[in-house]
Amino acid sequence: MTFEARCSTVAMGIMPHKDVDQALELALSLDIPFWPQLPNVSLYEDMYIQTSENFPGIAIDFDKEKLVFHSARFGKERDDYFIKMECPETYALTTEHSVVFQRFLARELKGYKAIRGQVTGPVSFGFKVLDENLKPIIYNDEVRAILFDFIQKKVNVQYQELKKKNPNAFVWLDEPGLGYVFSGFSGYTDQQAKEDYCNFLQGFEGPKGLHLCADVNLPYLLELGIEILSFDAYQIGFMPKEYTGTVAEFLKGSGVISWGIVPTVSTVLEIQTPEKLAPILSDYWEVISENTGLSLRQIAEQALIAPARCCLKEINAETGEGCRVFNIEERAVEKAFAFLPEISQILKEKCGLL
Repeated sequence: MTFEARCSTVAMGIMPHKDVDQALELALSLDIPFWPQLPNVSLYEDMYIQTSENFPGIAIDFDKEKLVFHSARFGKERDDYFIKMECPETYALTTEHSVVFQRFLARELKGYKAIRGQVTGPVSFGFKVLDENLKPIIYNDEVRAILFDFIQKKVNVQYQELKKKNPNAFVWLDEPGLGYVFSGFSGYTDQQAKEDYCNFLQGFEGPKGLHLCADVNLPYLLELGIEILSFDAYQIGFMPKEYTGTVAEFLKGSGVISWGIVPTVSTVLEIQTPEKLAPILSDYWEVISENTGLSLRQIAEQALIAPARCCLKEINAETGEGCRVFNIEERAVEKAFAFLPEISQILKEKCGLL
């Protein structure tokens, strides 16, 4: 890594906001800002639809608000895609598929210690998109091979664009689908996913990052060959001793972990404070330290502090004269972001980083 983490604040890419400027300003308030994905602004901002641009065989069903894959269409478009596959423009994020990206790049970003982007990961994309027989496209060997290469190139093109604005840029893969590979009903196993991922990551031009808002098998994720892991640390509740060795080895190898410790569900967040959440995370770190000999200071030096998950479900509450509408999700995310610097400060003081 080319930057020092040291409990810096960062966050997930997807946000519930409908006001682009409001979302962008919130993202830029963090130590490591990012360009927000805003699916409530446009269907094109959906993480899967956003990533699908120029992938052969795929179209958007606007009525059902989802992607559809047709094998016959794939056969027709595949050869044309092969002709264009070495052109960076094939993988660039267009304004139509992100109203924020170019506006983010137009900002002065050199003063930040790092900046971040995101692309939907191939496993999640492959499980989400179904063919005409309602079969996930990740089960199709030919399609899966192209998909992994396609996503790799998308990551590299975005990384190069971000790097022009800040030398410490990185792009992480948004991969909630990695939780599916452990299902006994999946035709795509955890071992197959690990093999594919290790090969896939070798082609990355920048830091190898992974993010998922899902239940996690922490040792499995840390052994995929990544350099940055972002995960929902709040939901695990405690740090299992059997995880500590793998975590320590990852950190000894200069890895960075983004600990998603602030819940974004309003009913959960309303009973939390930075003073309550910081000790939860420091308790995790103490378990790691006690079982591996790794110092709390080193763990904190290679830690980022983040919200636990995205919060997108539309739940509106009407109160006051004129039935004024408050967006609960926007307020929850904004409150979670406001907690981050306070938690960072508490942990820095505890771990001797000040």
